Amino acid sequence: MEQLLYGVVGLIAQLHNYILSLNNSYEASFTDKELHFLVIGALGVILVCIAHPIFKLLARTGHVMVITFLYVGTIMIVIAFAIEIGQGVTGTGAMEFDDIVYGIGGFLAMFIVLMVIRAIYHLIKRWVTKGDDEWYD
Repeated sequence: MEQLLYGVVGLIAQLHNYILSLNNSYEASFTDKELHFLVIGALGVILVCIAHPIFKLLARTGHVMVITFLYVGTIMIVIAFAIEIGQGVTGTGAMEFDDIVYGIGGFLAMFIVLMVIRAIYHLIKRWVTKGDDEWYD
């Protein structure tokens, strides 16, 4: 997992350098902030165009919990990284990638427990609303 993270960081650094070289080659003279504005803005719109149809399909087919999981999971990853970066900057703890892995693992484990409880609830609800005769149908 750590190698994957370093690979992604390396890829982003290469992409960053490529965009800077395009900026210099075409003498566009965008500042670093203007490039961040353009690139992150375009990336965000592209991701919305990809995610929106998928989320619409999931919502239409009754898989709203999948959307919730993706949204909250993304937020939890950002929070886990922010906590580790904060610990590194403030010196309140060791900045370790394993802490992020364990934190996300905790979220996944507790989410699975939530899904089991939710499944039991829905099974009981279905059993109560259909009656005993229809339980085995």
